[in-house]
Amino acid sequence: MNDFTLEKRKYIISAAVLLVCIVYVIRLFNLQIVSDEYKDKADSNAFYKKTIYPARGLMYDRKGRLLVYNQPAYDITFIPREIRKLDTLELCSALGIKREFFDEQMARIRNERYNPGYSTYTEQEFMTRLSAEEFARFQEQMFRFPGFYVRKRSIRQYTYGVAGVLFGDIGEVSQKKIDSDPYYTRGDYIGTQGLEASYEAMLRGKKGVQMLLRDAYGRIQGNYRDGALDTLPTPGKDLTLGLDIELQELGERLMQNKIGSIVAIEPSTGEILCMVSSPSYDPRLLVGRRRGENHKQLSRDKRKPLMNRAVMGTYPPGSTFKTSQALTFLEEGIITHETNFPCAGGFRYNKFKLGCHAHASPLSLYPAIATSCNAYFCWGLVRMFSSKRYDSVQEAMNRWRDYMVSMGFGYRLGVDIPGEARGMIPNAQYYGRHYGSYWNAVTVISISIGQGEVTLTPLQMANLGATIANRGTFVPPHLVSSIAGDTIASKYKEHRTTMAGRNSYEHIVKGMREAVLNGTCRAANIPGIEVCGKTGTAQNKGKDHSAFMGFAPMDNPKIAIAVYVENGGFGAVYGVPIGALLMEKYINDTLSEASLKRAEEIQNRTIYYGEGER
Repeated sequence: MNDFTLEKRKYIISAAVLLVCIVYVIRLFNLQIVSDEYKDKADSNAFYKKTIYPARGLMYDRKGRLLVYNQPAYDITFIPREIRKLDTLELCSALGIKREFFDEQMARIRNERYNPGYSTYTEQEFMTRLSAEEFARFQEQMFRFPGFYVRKRSIRQYTYGVAGVLFGDIGEVSQKKIDSDPYYTRGDYIGTQGLEASYEAMLRGKKGVQMLLRDAYGRIQGNYRDGALDTLPTPGKDLTLGLDIELQELGERLMQNKIGSIVAIEPSTGEILCMVSSPSYDPRLLVGRRRGENHKQLSRDKRKPLMNRAVMGTYPPGSTFKTSQALTFLEEGIITHETNFPCAGGFRYNKFKLGCHAHASPLSLYPAIATSCNAYFCWGLVRMFSSKRYDSVQEAMNRWRDYMVSMGFGYRLGVDIPGEARGMIPNAQYYGRHYGSYWNAVTVISISIGQGEVTLTPLQMANLGATIANRGTFVPPHLVSSIAGDTIASKYKEHRTTMAGRNSYEHIVKGMREAVLNGTCRAANIPGIEVCGKTGTAQNKGKDHSAFMGFAPMDNPKIAIAVYVENGGFGAVYGVPIGALLMEKYINDTLSEASLKRAEEIQNRTIYYGEGER
């Protein structure tokens, strides 16, 4: 009789053997063909792949002056498995470090939470950013420390100690970025802020690799196959900025010991001529071995010097905003330039009153802009919201908002630097959530004079000046004008506002010119230059903010500017003189003797944060 149980066992054992063989074949295929893990370990015994870092792209200003360049620096690395009989104290002496630092670094490197993927076969970073002097001292004794290597790279240096928030910063790449971009490996540097971050892909270049041959003891014997497999690094691309570095220096000096911002734009191109955020910092503080300590101090400063107020700060624009209201009312047919409104010490409607300063009454558009009359623009908004062309106040409100958005408010302009804020332009839904259906023009009357819920960034205020200077168009503001010599002007398309009539803008220009000749901007009257301007005094819990928006010359304008000084008081106190000095400097390429004295006086003034002037 046949033993069927034994017969079945034979098939089971055969199947098990076959399965084990298949698993082994798959594993061998994975190890030898798919995975590079063991190949890399084997190669590391015979080869040392030395990364050659490319030179990072340089930055120049609009006149070709070098702003940001590279200087050599050195990193100390090691491969753990190659270290034999290390004399720790001698290594510390050669590098000029303490034993405690050595122990902390080694513990950090071996900690897989901090250093995921740690392997004794892979190169580890021990110290970074050694100067040429520190490197030379270590190189003389390097033969005593097998397994330790020097990796040459470059760090940023700056010709001028200004524009720190514009240029940005270089820092060690994060694990998240390493996981998402195969270009980077642990220990690489990457742009973390400003232009360094925005243009990282252009500035970083492409790494090279040098294949070095080892002997049985791991010692470097020279190039493998005479360098036939080596690849050269490709330098990063240079950037030319629209920035005028002398204008930037002057702006930062004038804003010394003050909090606020200055933005100047070339109206025809949208190129940013200067972008000041105060307080600022010297970008050279964030270079070298003390970078971390200095960055920590800057980040703890309550005045926030690392914040770029020009694009991140949002402020009530005050009376500079009245120009946009006049354009809206002209476009709507609410007023003409000859329309008169009364101002008996301010705007009065039933029991509501909003004050104003002394001037003639009634008055038409030009003197209303020149004297910055509150009542004139309040009456314009009341007329618009009660116009029969709209079925409801909600419809009128949203139409008003559409005009504001077309002028670049309420949304990001798309400047080529991180962190741009939107500002705030309210709509009917916003007020509906707060007031229900019981609100009208008087409820929101503050928006007509740049107060209430309206906020803009200094960049948006300067762009308003450029739009008026161009009589209804603007090119999105940007810092970089060309990359590796190739202009990028075609990337920025001209935007036309919904105020289609050039004639409306001409009326605003005339009113702003009148403000300089006979109104609140008289301090901006520069001999030989037809300046147009508008002051702003933005209400605040403490002392008011001082603002100015203008451009020059009146015809064929070369510069549009916005100045915003927190707690600076009336616009004519700080905003106007600072704006005038910068316009004079840019157009004439110099300052008169009288202007130099005024600049020194403003530079020496201090405004306490939240308290006022000293």
